[in-house]
Amino acid sequence: MGLDDRMASGSAQAPEQAGEDKAQVTVLIVNWNSGAMLKHCLECLASQSLQPARIIVIDNASTDDSLAHLHPHPAVMVLPQQNNLGFAAANNLGLKHCTTELVALLNPDAFPQPDWLAALVSAARRHPECAAFGSIQTCHPDTHRLDGTGDVYHLSGLIWRRDHGALRADTLTPAGDIFSPCAAAALYRRDAVQAVGGFDERFFCYAEDVDLGFRLRLAGQVCRVVPEAVVYHMGSATTGGQHSAFAVYHGHRNLVWTFVKNMPGPLFWLCLPLHLLMNLLTILVFAYRGQGRVILRAKTDALKGLPAIWRTRQQVQRNRQVSWHEIWAALDRRIWRRRFRVVWRP
Repeated sequence: MGLDDRMASGSAQAPEQAGEDKAQVTVLIVNWNSGAMLKHCLECLASQSLQPARIIVIDNASTDDSLAHLHPHPAVMVLPQQNNLGFAAANNLGLKHCTTELVALLNPDAFPQPDWLAALVSAARRHPECAAFGSIQTCHPDTHRLDGTGDVYHLSGLIWRRDHGALRADTLTPAGDIFSPCAAAALYRRDAVQAVGGFDERFFCYAEDVDLGFRLRLAGQVCRVVPEAVVYHMGSATTGGQHSAFAVYHGHRNLVWTFVKNMPGPLFWLCLPLHLLMNLLTILVFAYRGQGRVILRAKTDALKGLPAIWRTRQQVQRNRQVSWHEIWAALDRRIWRRRFRVVWRP
């Protein structure tokens, strides 16, 4: 059975979804040279117990045969681009083409299990106070290990995925609040995302989802993890891996911008010395690894961008709806545990 047939049969198998359920969610996939991964991702979507109203694939000027794996189908809209817009701008473009209340973001190297979308939509209905919902991401192909259960934001400005590398069988992940979901597989309320300005396109990719989650929190919104929503995630499959020069540069440049733009009032000045120390340690660690040039370029470009980021900060903080105490409570405040391990994992 081909991809088109599977998607058609997915709709036919659940006629009760043809109405309200099906019309409530759009899936956005940003593609760049994903090859057969995109096809497999779409096949997994075709097997979902809840079918989306539409799947939008934003292709960032791929030079491989990614789109050759696709065939015309009414549920799939392809937005081909002449240039690589990056993950942030491409998702913003996709959001402009969405008319549904809910929007699910899915990376082409993330393969959702059959009830993934249904679990996310169900959680959104049960928790109208939440603006974003994260998935349980397991590593692929080693699905016995977790890739992450939500993003953690440390008071130093470090970012990592909770439970990354842990054995799935040994890790109990209850439903509950997280700082932000990983946008490789997450559900958002479209109006809430648009109200805070969408993704910051200056980020291009990496940490743009944490930046968005931070702004949602500042606006008084809540993010939640949904344990029943499971995806198998390869991670950085098209950017050379998490230790590639591309990932190190964008991740560590954007780490600075996220802190400067979003950390509110007293917390900014309280945490700034630790943030500066963390950046210094990061430079030393990556220099030791032989990536000194790329980490220095990341931090140099972060500094060059600070005037514009600071102007954005002023607007973000003017629109803040929560106290700095509430943000403090959402931060990871442990000093010694896992700190250096995180530095080694961009």
